[in-house]
Amino acid sequence: MVGLYAAATIVTLLQFLRRPERRLLPLLGLFACLAAARHLEEGSRWSTACEVAAIAAGLVLVAMLTPRHTAVR
Repeated sequence: MVGLYAAATIVTLLQFLRRPERRLLPLLGLFACLAAARHLEEGSRWSTACEVAAIAAGLVLVAMLTPRHTAVR
């Protein structure tokens, strides 16, 4: 699994370098944190911290992708 997350991180980084779009940054962080969490010993403090960071990155991505509604006057 670590290899898949690492590959997804690299592909996302290459896509960001090719076309710098801010929405790719939380996705990059999510994949990187998941790769780190899977690489570390399960149940360790750092593994848990990486998983929490991945969840936070996912929530930031959802917030960035949610359309903004403007007030109609």
